Amino acid sequence: MADEEKKDTSSPVGVAEVDLGDVINTSGHVQELDRQFGFWSICAASLTIDNAWGASAGSLTTALYDGGGPGVLYTFLVACSFYCFIGAGLAELASAIPSSASVYHWASVTSGKYGRVSSWYAGWWNYFAWNFGCASASLFGANAILGMYSLFHDGFVPDRWMIFIAYLGVTWMGCGIVLFGQRVLAKLTNAFGFLCLTIWLVSLLVVAILPSTTGKGYASHSFVWKDWNNQVGYSSNGFVFCLGMLNGAFGIGTPDGCTHLAEEIPDPKRNIPKGIVAQLVGGILTTFTFYIALLYAITNLDTVLDSAIPNLPLAAIYLQATNSNAGTCGLLVLFLIDIMVTLPGAYMTASRMLWTLARDDALPYSSTFAHVSPRFRNPFASTIACGCVSTILGCVYIGSTTAFNAFVGVFTILTTMSYLCALLPHLLTKRKYVIPGPFWMPPKVAYPVIGIACAYIIVFNIIYMFPYYLPTDAESMNYSCLLSGGLTIFVSLWYLWKRNHGYIGPMVALEAKDDVQMVEGNLELEEKLDEKRRLEALKGLQARRSEVVAE
Repeated sequence: MADEEKKDTSSPVGVAEVDLGDVINTSGHVQELDRQFGFWSICAASLTIDNAWGASAGSLTTALYDGGGPGVLYTFLVACSFYCFIGAGLAELASAIPSSASVYHWASVTSGKYGRVSSWYAGWWNYFAWNFGCASASLFGANAILGMYSLFHDGFVPDRWMIFIAYLGVTWMGCGIVLFGQRVLAKLTNAFGFLCLTIWLVSLLVVAILPSTTGKGYASHSFVWKDWNNQVGYSSNGFVFCLGMLNGAFGIGTPDGCTHLAEEIPDPKRNIPKGIVAQLVGGILTTFTFYIALLYAITNLDTVLDSAIPNLPLAAIYLQATNSNAGTCGLLVLFLIDIMVTLPGAYMTASRMLWTLARDDALPYSSTFAHVSPRFRNPFASTIACGCVSTILGCVYIGSTTAFNAFVGVFTILTTMSYLCALLPHLLTKRKYVIPGPFWMPPKVAYPVIGIACAYIIVFNIIYMFPYYLPTDAESMNYSCLLSGGLTIFVSLWYLWKRNHGYIGPMVALEAKDDVQMVEGNLELEEKLDEKRRLEALKGLQARRSEVVAE
């Protein structure tokens, strides 16, 4: 077994530390994961990790209160437009620096001399966000299970502990697929992507067709497209519109999902940007069409909002669409399957993010979490840790359903803050620290695109922390600000200690190919680079390394 062990990567790997014959990747670390994903499997992974239509349907409550039908549709479209700007900025960085660390490595490069601290926050915010996302998805699955039970037991109202038990089952089933299925994960991802789209299509057709045959009919066109319904207590409908964009942001807000698989796919400089496009286009089309079908199926909005499963109004909408407990149960089974095929992708993303932090000694016991299991061919300990964190987060639900509901906001806030750590310095430094990849926007396009993305993140993250309803109290307040702020304080305190106890930060091999064989101690440099820009980038990277050593 010892002969199978790979080189220990718990500390940053530089050229001088790599043995001759070792293969390193663009992140500057030894290539340990198998590159088993292809173009189609990375597109399938992008769709399943995002699963925009399922995530948006599972968290529909916020948007329904913030405007009714028009609030659901139009806030989603506006949120998607902003995420297209974010996706373009991330695609440019992913094309230039393909690394499983994603924004963590990019922030290290784009921030120049502030790269170490910027990457620290980017990495930790991104990891916590994805673990919160895993927890939210597991809750959707748990609610679907209890929703199916309640259909055949009139008056049943589930206790929190019941939902928690179901939550644990969903969580560890999703995590287990990642733990023990690495060798067939690419093929599974293709199957999951196909299954996710099939479930969307079947659910869409059933919800769109059955109301005309069950006798209940459809909602009016004005309910779906015109009648604004503000039920949150704010006097400004414009502000309510902005607040309601949270639901759309949660659904479509995973453009970095496939970037964490950069070290598991050939030619990531070209394929990862394509995966981002697939996620955005697929997510927007599937979610918008499904939203339209759902809204036309609603004949009694009050019944939906007062559902016995308050965190899953989808169950009440399905019941109105089918007018049948059996039909509703069948659709909820499909929804549960959809969540189950999504969870492995979410855990892949979260565990890869934690693993990359451990490679640079940003965790306690980093050598344990940076280890890649030779038997299961994945960061086994990091994946287990993500499942344990999700379990702990599930305990929050027992104490407060309101606090757990804030996980949707925390995911959106922390993911975009991690993007900001890479995008804003990239904009302010006029992109001088990054060597262009195959996807590189011209300046006249890049600066407005990245500028709009950064402005959206700064402004709307403040809005997403406002209370969901007025007047507010301890039961109805928005805990996103408390959770995001508390985690940021924790990360800051940890950095103050860790910066002098092993943490250096990512050392990105900007001049390297995706995989570079060590030959007589030198890297084979990629040809046909813009020499001036390459030298500027390397100069900035060398200056940052010198500052780290001096500290």
